[in-house]
Amino acid sequence: MKEQTLSIAEKFKQFLSNIKVQNDAQIELRYGEITSALNKEFRDTESKTSNNLQVGSYGRWTAIKGISDLDMLYIVPASQWEKYKDGGQSALLERTKSAIKARYPRTDMYVDRLVVRVLYTNFHVEVQPVFEQEDGSFKYPDTYNGGSWKTTKPRAEISAMTEFVASKNKNLRRLCKMVRAWKNKHGVGMGGLLIDTLAHNFLRDTKDYDEKSYLYYDWMSRDFFKYLSELPRQDYYAALGSGQRVRVKAAFQKPAKKAYELALKAIDAAGKDNESAKWQKIYGREFPNAEIVAKASASLESFDGYRSTEQFVEDLWPVDIRYSLRIDCEVSQNGFRDYLLREFLGRRLPLKRRKSLRFFIESCDVPGNYKILWKVLNRGEEAFRRKCTRGSINTGGKEIVERTDFHGDHIVECYIAKEGVIVAKDRIHVPIE
Repeated sequence: MKEQTLSIAEKFKQFLSNIKVQNDAQIELRYGEITSALNKEFRDTESKTSNNLQVGSYGRWTAIKGISDLDMLYIVPASQWEKYKDGGQSALLERTKSAIKARYPRTDMYVDRLVVRVLYTNFHVEVQPVFEQEDGSFKYPDTYNGGSWKTTKPRAEISAMTEFVASKNKNLRRLCKMVRAWKNKHGVGMGGLLIDTLAHNFLRDTKDYDEKSYLYYDWMSRDFFKYLSELPRQDYYAALGSGQRVRVKAAFQKPAKKAYELALKAIDAAGKDNESAKWQKIYGREFPNAEIVAKASASLESFDGYRSTEQFVEDLWPVDIRYSLRIDCEVSQNGFRDYLLREFLGRRLPLKRRKSLRFFIESCDVPGNYKILWKVLNRGEEAFRRKCTRGSINTGGKEIVERTDFHGDHIVECYIAKEGVIVAKDRIHVPIE
């Protein structure tokens, strides 16, 4: 039976609609209130729109649903420069915090080297007081190692994005959003400006998509991930527009190569029942599902009257991957370690039953305090027959222990939650014969 669903163009259009920012009104309200508080402090006015600049992914219009890290600049009056220019970095940030605290006395906030971090329920705003320069750049305070003034050029980045979007048939911002969905799905620790810069560089170097639109987003996905996978490893890139250094937190080439290979399979499945499922492996559940796939899933869930209890992290938490996490698994039997699971799978060897599996966090670069969550999902006919699919998401420590009780392609996922947001994730497949 053929799936009776949307065309590939309609699917990508719906996908982009599904991942758009959903709390714009709340974000704009917070921006306005913070701006008003700072205008009252520094200018004795209460304007909610003057003297601020929305920057970062939200300011470049490349953010997607779940964004938790919002950035704004507040332009301090030039008359204040003499007061703060010589070692006044901390004093300026503390004054900024005090003014916002007067408006939001119950909201947690603190100075974090360069910014004032204002923590709301499901997102936070990093407020940076700045002094505007004649060339349109801004000086901002850095309290590290006694304090200094540094320069940022966000207007150049926003202008480059706007101009390039117009010359590439609006494809740049859409590609940036799709790549964010991919990095959230697969736990790729890439910053927003790095994503926007690499998407810009890709479209800059090809004319293939200058006049194309949704109908060709399958090919654009394929070509972009191939481009990404073939980039040489380096520590930073020059940001679009400003040319400032954008740091590479972790290598992205390997997951990009996997995405390229998945895109090839998805394109080969064009018009088939599993086409949508193939694209979901790249972009996640927000990519429109096919009716036939949904029906097949429902019939499997009701195997012998049993329904799956699987939970999905994006249904429970905002997901905004900003850091890297890697988990591994130690396989042992009768108290003796046999091997690490990733090494074993790399050799394409089968995992037998009656083994003890110790899943552990191998590396994690999330700073400060955070919460660790684990999900163990059993898949396959035997898991349904024994009514043991599991799939719930639970708080845990740095390791969990499981056993290879029955065959199937099982999955273990680990998530890092910080300030109410999933900021890192990783998964490992556990194929048991």
